[in-house]
Amino acid sequence: MPSSNILQLNQSGPIEFVFQVFSTSLTIQALLFCFFLLLYVMILCGNTAIVWAVFTHSSLHTPMYFFLSNLSFLEICYTTTLVPLMLSNIFDHRKPIPLAGCGVQMFFFVTLGGTDCFLLAVMAYDRYVAICHPLHYTLIMTQRLCIQMVVGSLSLALFLALQLTSLVFTLPFCGYHREIKHFFCDVPPVLRLACADTHIHQAVLYVVSIIVLTIPFLLICISYVFITNTILHIRSAEGRKRAFSTCSSHLTVVLLQYGCCSLVYLRPPSNTQEDEDRQLALVYTFVTPLLNPLIYTLRNKDVKNALKKVVMRHGKYNYYPQIQQF
Repeated sequence: MPSSNILQLNQSGPIEFVFQVFSTSLTIQALLFCFFLLLYVMILCGNTAIVWAVFTHSSLHTPMYFFLSNLSFLEICYTTTLVPLMLSNIFDHRKPIPLAGCGVQMFFFVTLGGTDCFLLAVMAYDRYVAICHPLHYTLIMTQRLCIQMVVGSLSLALFLALQLTSLVFTLPFCGYHREIKHFFCDVPPVLRLACADTHIHQAVLYVVSIIVLTIPFLLICISYVFITNTILHIRSAEGRKRAFSTCSSHLTVVLLQYGCCSLVYLRPPSNTQEDEDRQLALVYTFVTPLLNPLIYTLRNKDVKNALKKVVMRHGKYNYYPQIQQF
């Protein structure tokens, strides 16, 4: 039978994917399920607490906390896109995901992940203005500019995600039931299942990765060069310590996020790296969203005080604060 007829036969029914399990041992599966579920609950609680604290306390209505609350909201949406499906497939009786469902998950993953990376660059610019131009900070970082930067980050990520996802799912996938060697519909493992040449798709993925990862990271590095130069010229040791403390939290999240993502998307494709890609994906799926609230709350007195007030419920809260106060 000609190969074209085989391809047509293989694609005559609905295409579904299944995800590779972490282990075939029922005990290990149960432990992993409990562990990942605990991390997911902690991510939801921690990031929700930050969003709630910023929303309900006028002392946190500044550009820095506005961006931080948006970052926390993104982390909630991001992990919710990936983790529930992962938990439902962690045991051996895996549920297949249809081709359309896989495409939807990939679209939201790229959109939210890209917005996350752009927003980290925006936060670096905010720190640059605050430290290098403190007298003009309120004039530069206006409410309108802050909202425009958040909307711009989301819009660019949406555009890139739409282009990349639509390009990937124009490929033919042979067979009805294919195993994705990952725990979600990421671009590289899905491309490996295509029964067609994917060199153009790999090139597009590389270009998108440069736009999402390399360019924002370079902008962050440039911002921190100016920030470091300014901090070193501060005469007060206490002032230098406070400035470095403000930036170190953001820099820790940046290094984890961009470092792991770069190792996955900016290196040449190879079948030998599939297990390593899945391990790295666990870092930016669980570790980074979990560290985000921990780092910013443990190292930030304003957020800690606001969270204490939320827990103790002292005083009267303004449930509809005006963002323009920053």
